[in-house]
Amino acid sequence: MSDRIRVGIIGASPDRGWASRAHIPALRALPDFELTAVGTSRRESADRAARAFGAQHAFTDASALAEHPDVDLVVITVKVPAHAELISAALAAGKHVYSEWPLTRTTSEAEALVAAAATAPGHHVVGLQARFAPAVLRARELLAEGYVGQPVSVTVYSSRGKGAGGVIPQWAAYTLDRENAAGLLEVAGGHTLDPVEFLLGELTRISADLAIRNPHNTVAETGERVRVTSPDHLLLSARTRDDVVVAAHLHDGKLTNAHTRIEISGTEGDLVLANDTAAGAPGLHAGGIQMSDLRLLAARGAGASWQDLTPADPAPIADLPVESRNVARLYARFAEDIRTDADTVPSFATGLHMHRVLDAIRRSAEIGGRASNPS
Repeated sequence: MSDRIRVGIIGASPDRGWASRAHIPALRALPDFELTAVGTSRRESADRAARAFGAQHAFTDASALAEHPDVDLVVITVKVPAHAELISAALAAGKHVYSEWPLTRTTSEAEALVAAAATAPGHHVVGLQARFAPAVLRARELLAEGYVGQPVSVTVYSSRGKGAGGVIPQWAAYTLDRENAAGLLEVAGGHTLDPVEFLLGELTRISADLAIRNPHNTVAETGERVRVTSPDHLLLSARTRDDVVVAAHLHDGKLTNAHTRIEISGTEGDLVLANDTAAGAPGLHAGGIQMSDLRLLAARGAGASWQDLTPADPAPIADLPVESRNVARLYARFAEDIRTDADTVPSFATGLHMHRVLDAIRRSAEIGGRASNPS
């Protein structure tokens, strides 16, 4: 391997997509990485992507990209149903692997990948990047220092603008089908609940309700009316292993000020992680916690006023587009793991655990009662 980690991205569309919005700006900003290869499903788009992003190699065959000697790290940024096959090809090629979240479409697919990764060389990460937001990391430090005393509860509200007004862009319409495992529960649920667990421990004693409040969306570009089968609301009640009470409401279709707010209450103080206007963050955050700037507010002692304890965000990450910043932070930590053979990033096993949490939510919603988390 060269001094820089050479990256091949599968799903690097030159027209639009998460790779161009988040991954490529992050990689360009970090000196540890070099983008050497891109892959798309069509030759014309692959060649255009290589020219647009400055990659030496363009592929339409994902296995060929993974096996190329100029690729050390394979990044998977395509639709969820294709993840398992593409990750398997990268593991078989013996490369480091970064897969976007959700890791796979089903928990059984995730179990198979975790087993394969256990005997494969390289390091493997799933894109649960919100835990590396500076505000989240500082909150974790404060909790460990006892700033709030004993945590007693956490209240989570997170909304997205997806489907607001009953209209959805064509590229996102596939997420309305629950079989594609890319809806509110999977994407927003995983990205929001992972930092909650990162801060307070694993969720147990899960009771949940799932609802579809907007049963049809209209595709903006075509006017097609599409039936929605993936839930657009999640209500969750749970405990952590340390008996912290957890209450959460996640939903899509927010017309105004889509935002996230996580409020942690303790015996001696409180912490808030938020991107809403009450925390002083400008603009809308329609995409979710993982692609927005979080602020950290803290108050300690009875009647105390909120203090803004958000850490400063140094260059080069501070200069990146907001959607790319947490991705860049995850890449930076991943590079350090690769260099030092450490294990500090969310692994495929982390992804499998979150799939099992989501399974427990589904079971609870189906039976109308409490479900255990088998992790």
